[in-house]
Amino acid sequence: MPTPTWPPVRTGLIGFGYAGRTFHAPLLRTTPGLALVAVASSQAAAVQAALGPQVAVEPDAAALLRRDDIELVVIATPNDSHHPLALAALRAGKSVVVDKPFALSAHQADELVREAEQRGQLLSVFHNRRWDGDFLTVRQLLASGQLGRIVHAELHFDRFRAQVRERWRESTAAGGGLWIDLGPHLIDQALQLFGPPETLYADIAAVRDGAVADDWFHAQLRYVDGLRVTLHASALAAHAGARFVLHGTHGGYRKWGLDTQEDRLKAGQLPDPAADPDRDDDWGADPQRGALALWRTGAPGDALEDRLLPTLNGRYPAYYRAICAALRGQAPNPVPPREALAVMRLLDLGRRSAAERRELPVDME
Repeated sequence: MPTPTWPPVRTGLIGFGYAGRTFHAPLLRTTPGLALVAVASSQAAAVQAALGPQVAVEPDAAALLRRDDIELVVIATPNDSHHPLALAALRAGKSVVVDKPFALSAHQADELVREAEQRGQLLSVFHNRRWDGDFLTVRQLLASGQLGRIVHAELHFDRFRAQVRERWRESTAAGGGLWIDLGPHLIDQALQLFGPPETLYADIAAVRDGAVADDWFHAQLRYVDGLRVTLHASALAAHAGARFVLHGTHGGYRKWGLDTQEDRLKAGQLPDPAADPDRDDDWGADPQRGALALWRTGAPGDALEDRLLPTLNGRYPAYYRAICAALRGQAPNPVPPREALAVMRLLDLGRRSAAERRELPVDME
């Protein structure tokens, strides 16, 4: 994607907690064509120390939304505030990026989609895991057809965090729990790779000592052609499962380890603004290769040939470059809101499935 030549998109960030500080602020600051001009946060000293005096600090979201010099608003606040803040930003005439989850329910998400469509404003959701290196590798592998027809896939997001922390993500407050935290990542990736399923079954639980919010889930998506896709996440997995597993009629693929970009951002490393995110460079490089096993055509029996498949580089910077281009009419919205609404529908259905302890049909309308 060429470096934009239009005036920079003046951007305001609401929230400077983990998501705002680790993901959004660094990516916004290093995206050509975007200018981070203000942050709404109660942590003024932390914002100034991290971003410098050239970025204004507003005391709250309302003050930031009143600014007439801001075109794009990025919402990186606790989950229960996503819907009201996005709605207020749209009504203030701003284009909006919302961190995942889109909202707390499909009903809330649908209201935001309709508001944006009626106003003709850009609305997007930061489903950044579409730009994980392993996801990009899996997508390319599936497109190649080397594995044949896929009959079973697994997507894991396992961690070991035995101590329950006092924070909203692990509380009974609206928007807390692992299903709404990591579920959007896995569901979105499954929809992007395999499309909408026919049925969904979900088991959601709190398994750690002292846990008050769900910290474990296991869900299965069943497709018309017989494909089963397993989505699993746990906060109590000392031995994490493979991040991706694919089983097909011509072979299989397995990849361990998480994408490296989050750890690099946490360590204060920044992507190069001059680098082209659509080409390989050092940013997002993942040294862990996947294990690929392919059936040798014409070989006697069920002979498989094993090899290691390099993992493509992750490309988080590509998201905000695409947002910038979309705002200038040069490219499509990288995550259209109706795709994020589909994720919310499956999140809602998963809660219902877990409560009723049964497999449920999927209706994406």
